[in-house]
Amino acid sequence: MVTLSSSIEHWARATPDRLAIRYQDTRITYADLFERTCAAAGALAARGVGRGDIVALLMKNSAAFIELTLAISHLGAVVLPINYRLGKDEVDYIVQHAGVKLMCVDEALRENAGGMPMVVITPELEHDTRAIDPAAAPVRGPCPVMPSDRFRLMYTSGTTGRPKGVIHTYENFYWKTLDHISELGLTAADRLLVVGPLYHVGAFDLPGFALFEVGGSLTVLRDFDPADALQAVQDDRLTGAWLAPIMLNRMLALPERGQYERGSLKWVVGGGERTPAERIHAFGSLFPQGRYIDAYGLTETCSGDTMMQAGCEISKIGSAGRALAHVRIEIRDRDGRAQPAGEVGEICLWGPKVTRGYWRDEQRTEESFFGDWFRSGDMGYLDEDGFLFLVDRKKDMVISGGENIASSEVEHVLYQIDDVEEAAVIGLPDEKWGERVVAVVVLRPGATLTLEALQAHCQGKIGRFKIPRQLIVLDALPRNPSGKVLKRVLRDDLASASASG
Repeated sequence: MVTLSSSIEHWARATPDRLAIRYQDTRITYADLFERTCAAAGALAARGVGRGDIVALLMKNSAAFIELTLAISHLGAVVLPINYRLGKDEVDYIVQHAGVKLMCVDEALRENAGGMPMVVITPELEHDTRAIDPAAAPVRGPCPVMPSDRFRLMYTSGTTGRPKGVIHTYENFYWKTLDHISELGLTAADRLLVVGPLYHVGAFDLPGFALFEVGGSLTVLRDFDPADALQAVQDDRLTGAWLAPIMLNRMLALPERGQYERGSLKWVVGGGERTPAERIHAFGSLFPQGRYIDAYGLTETCSGDTMMQAGCEISKIGSAGRALAHVRIEIRDRDGRAQPAGEVGEICLWGPKVTRGYWRDEQRTEESFFGDWFRSGDMGYLDEDGFLFLVDRKKDMVISGGENIASSEVEHVLYQIDDVEEAAVIGLPDEKWGERVVAVVVLRPGATLTLEALQAHCQGKIGRFKIPRQLIVLDALPRNPSGKVLKRVLRDDLASASASG
């Protein structure tokens, strides 16, 4: 069997008393987790869910999210996790486009769920799904599914437009899992902090559910709070975590961070954007026994296509690491021709963890491949040793006066300003230059910054044509759950404000 519940059943037999999940004050062993999975599967089956049906989860992190995901797979159905930060119209679009049969919805999010048939997850059910339908007979045996069968639809975060439904098969998931177990050296002794939203590949897949394959345990936080996350590391002696860049920033900014015991943490997988060197260096002050693993990955590949190898963090600083064992990466030009080392082009990926395409969208699927190679839409290059360096998204290149300007290159210089906490560089329409370079920054508390001071800092560090011509200070940058800045949103909002002004 290849259902997600198969590994739970295995460890329930082999090590029934081993901890699988801790959620708030609830501790769930592998034996408990399998019983809950079978019971939740029975409750869903009583509502007509069967093989191939799509079940949406509009839920925040909880034990129930994991139990229901396992139960959906147990029935051979397809899980569709939905971003709970979306508006009702956006949720409606995804539900209708996907063809959802049933929704499982947190009580507090019910208003965004529309009129779909649903299971409402109350605060009590967050901790134990067995009470959804106590009269329903548990489903003991998993549905026989094939590696090529769908187990999940995951709609993209919309950095470039309307969300697309990414198809994930069991084959995609298990090849990803194999690579992450191998690369991170995961064992039953590992204890993972799950604090990113589980509707996103970062929390679910990096390495996320992969830890269940080796019998490890997950400590699940409902929301991110830097103090709560550090408290969990201390209390549960956690060994690893995936953290979006904004999460790590908030941990580093926490004045009392030194009061927590952090020595158990061996690694943190990061990435989601080009990681400033300053953040990598600062990481060592927060987790002195751990290493920061810069990574690169996509929703379309179940995440984690490259990771930084141990010992190369400084010599290859600025890189997102090398491709994992069963991933191939090539840099291609706009016509699909492979480029040599050092040449910038579009990052393209091939391998068994890469999606077959987008749900009910043949045109977008066709546009996203050069033959069998998936087109990421990201720009980068490989060095002579095969290390990947991100440059920019194709849509985030600023073209000013006919010159291509990588926004990440300018952002790297802006992060060297002590008063800058976060930075994003975008292009806005300009009558003279076509686009002008605009710096959008979040400042540290109490700090000030002028355009003149910013430009003076940039002098000599980057070409004059790359120096921002406009400075905008915001309280926060719009980001998706993986921490990527939504530059499309910035461009649209600022362009509209400029036009209305």
